Amino acid sequence: MGPDTGDDRKGPLAGFTVIEMAGLGPVPLAGLILAEMGATVLRIERRDARRDFLKVPPQYDLDRHGRKILKLDLKHPAGRELLMRMIHQTDVLMEGFRPGVMERLGAGPDAALGVNPGLVYARMTGFGQNGPLAQRAGHDLTYLAYSGVLSMIGRRDERPVPPLNLVGDYGGGTMFLIAGILAALLEKTRSGKGQVVDAAMIDGASMLAAPFFGFMVTGFWCQERGTNLLDGGAPFYDTYETADGRHMAVACLEPQFFAEFASLLPLETELAAAQYDQARWPDMRAAIARRFGAQDRAFWIERFENSDACVAPVLTPGEAAAHPHSRARHAHAEKHGFTRPAPAPRFSRTPGETAAPAGAAASLARFGISGEEQQRLAAEGIIGEGDASTD
Repeated sequence: MGPDTGDDRKGPLAGFTVIEMAGLGPVPLAGLILAEMGATVLRIERRDARRDFLKVPPQYDLDRHGRKILKLDLKHPAGRELLMRMIHQTDVLMEGFRPGVMERLGAGPDAALGVNPGLVYARMTGFGQNGPLAQRAGHDLTYLAYSGVLSMIGRRDERPVPPLNLVGDYGGGTMFLIAGILAALLEKTRSGKGQVVDAAMIDGASMLAAPFFGFMVTGFWCQERGTNLLDGGAPFYDTYETADGRHMAVACLEPQFFAEFASLLPLETELAAAQYDQARWPDMRAAIARRFGAQDRAFWIERFENSDACVAPVLTPGEAAAHPHSRARHAHAEKHGFTRPAPAPRFSRTPGETAAPAGAAASLARFGISGEEQQRLAAEGIIGEGDASTD
């Protein structure tokens, strides 16, 4: 494990130290999740870094919650040398730069593992560390487009629909980065050695769609979007507008759930008996839409409450946080002036805790760097004013 941080942290990763090279998107979310699992996360930002363009006040900036922040001049040899000294005493380093950037800073995998053979060096990119697109700029939607996943999302005969940045950045990026880090830490318990984790959003997004590749081979899934069971093609797996302009989600795939749905809606007997007859799907969709459109959402919530018809209101984030089920599970945390999802997953013996806004400056004393040296580094502009402390 890394140095004794002095933090009274909770969670299964308490005692582990993570260096997060500042960026946007998947790496910061990974930093938040690891911090809420108990890891001590030090976020290293450029000396001149600014986040004004995000227009998110610090108390709401979850990209920085749960971390100590160190502003460091990595263009200066002394800044790079300081980074290597900290790498020597850490468990995990996460970076989301284009391939070659960390190498040019003198802190690539060879150098880092040279000073710390047990380091898990986690790299997050869009296209991966090699290949003809490796140096290409892109964002979530770019990687979804190249992965083939974007072509599957949207209505029939309409354009593909961007699914927020959940599938590329966070599903294919953050979650696979974390899975790689945890797997490497687990393997290290046997070998005692660190390694490089090459996580790419295009790879992760593709892996999320792995079952569909099998479905297409069998003919169960058609490549024309909006014509299949799970992409809005089936009338019993879709959303419908209510009389008050709200929406209900219908997801009764299995026959027993569809039968309950058809009974409660109700759906005409002839259509209720034809769930998987695709020739009847247009008529079924029209009939379901007419029924939902005749009443307000509140009526349908009450109608399907306590049923197994797999029908749910489409809630806003605020409504979701206030829902009785969310409140019963404490699924949202009301802390630091706003409501946000609580840490997940949950642990029975070593529960994590909701991260607080970025606190006082990082204490480099925890990495064996004296207060006198910290003052000198600050005076020389290697670290930001006020970034060094001896607490």
